[in-house]
Formats: sequence, C-alpha cells, structure tokens
Amino acid sequence: MQILIIMAPQQPKLKLSSGHEMPQLGLGTWQSKPGEVTKSVIYAIEAGYRHIDGARIYQNEPEVGAGIAAKIADGTVKREDLFITTKLWNNAHRPDCVLPACQRSLKDLGLDYVDMYLIHWPMGYRPGEELFPMDGDIPIFDNETDLADTWKEMEKLVGLGLVKSIGVSNFNHKQLEHIIKNATIKPANNQIEMHPYFPQKKLVQFCKSHDIAVVAYSPFGCPSHPAAKPGDPKLLEEPKLIELGKKYGKGPNHIILRWLLQTGVIAIPKSVNQDRIIDNFNVFDFTLTDEDLKVVESLDKGKDGRINKEVIKDKGNSKDFPFDEEY
Repeated sequence: MQILIIMAPQQPKLKLSSGHEMPQLGLGTWQSKPGEVTKSVIYAIEAGYRHIDGARIYQNEPEVGAGIAAKIADGTVKREDLFITTKLWNNAHRPDCVLPACQRSLKDLGLDYVDMYLIHWPMGYRPGEELFPMDGDIPIFDNETDLADTWKEMEKLVGLGLVKSIGVSNFNHKQLEHIIKNATIKPANNQIEMHPYFPQKKLVQFCKSHDIAVVAYSPFGCPSHPAAKPGDPKLLEEPKLIELGKKYGKGPNHIILRWLLQTGVIAIPKSVNQDRIIDNFNVFDFTLTDEDLKVVESLDKGKDGRINKEVIKDKGNSKDFPFDEEY
C-alpha cells in the first residue's frame, strides 16, 4: 500500500531584533472556546502553521497547550519547530507580579518556555486575581506602576530562560519610545489591530524604523468583535477584495493576508473551523502586484476604521490609555 505524504508549503519568517525568527503566518486563539481551541491548534499544526498566538486573558491556555502537546507527542513537530506567543495580562503589571504571571501561563500551556511574551495592553489594572477589577462599569486601574519597571521584569524572564523574545501589544509610538529609552532589551514585537480598513501606516513605519516587528491581529476586521454592529461594513465582503481574489483564483481572505505578508507584517488570523484554518494557509503560491497593493490600501478608513473600540469607552482615568495619540 502506497502512503501519500502531503508536505505543507514552507512559509516565510521574519528575523527579530532578539535574533530569533518568527513565522509570518500564525493561528490566533482569541475568542476560541476551550472546547474548540485544542482541535483548532491541532488542525493548524497539521496544515503547516508553526506559529500559535495566545494570551492569559483568553482563558484557554491549558487547551492550547493540549493541542501543542498532542502534535509533539505524535511526532508531527518538535517543540523547537514551533513559535508560541502568550501575553502578560493587565492585572500583573506591578513588577513583583510579572514572574508569577509568566510561570502560571507556562504551567497552563505545559511548556518550559514561550518564544514571545508580550505586555498585552499598556493599561495596568489593580493587581490581584481579578482579571477585570471594576468600580461599577469602569475598570480599576493601576496608575502607580511605570511601564518601564514592568519591562525590566520582562527582561529578567529572558535571562531566566522562560521566554526567548519579549514585546508589547497595543502600544502607541510614545509608549514604545518610553520603553526603548529605558530598555536593556528593546521590544522585538508590537502586536496591533491592523487590516485594510485600519492599516496604521505611521505606527507600522515607526516600528520598522526601530526594528520592531509588527503582528497584525484581527486581519479580517473581526466581524465577531463585541463592538460590531449590524450593518457595519465587512472586509470579507468588500467588492474590491473579491475582484482581486478572482484575478488569482483566491478569496478576499487570501488577498488580505498576502497584502500583510508583502508589507512585511506578521498575521494571526483566528479560526476554529478546520476548512478555514487550512484555507487561510493557502497564501504562499501567488504575489500581489504594486497596483494590487494600492487597491487594498484604498480601503483605508483612517481612525474610523478601528474595530477594537470597546476599550475606548473603558479608558476611565488610565494614565496609559494608548489610543489618544495619532499613532
């Protein structure tokens, strides 16, 4: 009996300032329910993904870890083949909270180290076990901790061998400058909302000028986001993207991901559907022309394109709210 082995396409990687390499396409796990996410991680690794993005606040790290463990155990991959990201949550910005928070994530993931550890948001919450400490409808913020002090503890994690690279998420350029000014190890990554409606060109350019890799979350505009309203425009239904897809025998999802890859950005589309996970990986066999890229960029809606707006109404009195800056 002849066994047919299907080899997944080799995907590009970006060299980080830390010296490590980050696969340019990953699986996002936000909003992936614990009962679904183990299978989605398994599907992704089987399809060829080697980059899995997670976070403490997603509350599914044990299940993500189970998917990783299953594919290591059956010989599909070795641990060193994978690039695993997780994130420090807002309630652990105080320096003495950083190491325990990282250790908890590692335990939940069943890993000895992660490849990337990010400060999930610049805004710190009151330290403690509560993920969302609230005063009525407003979060209770930690306005005493300096992000530079949190960063110093992130740097220690590298020295302890618990993380390979460190970075941030949802930071504006001034917050990045503050970290860089006080850093021994500069951020290797800034993970931000980025898609054709909201390409964040100035922030992306700033990051690139400082050798900070950009990871785009919600690359399809996240139609299931809590802030989404009926009648909102949907990226995957954009006629321009559909038309471009026809040119290459592809879907609008492929056009968006290809645009990000060619822009030198890392993309982490989220899905728990096996067919969509496999389909999203089918982006390495075509290249958009300069004219095509301009078509995608023509969808830019400026600041009105931001979809992650829930955090804006919850900014309260946080000294570190990031979105009041232009970029």
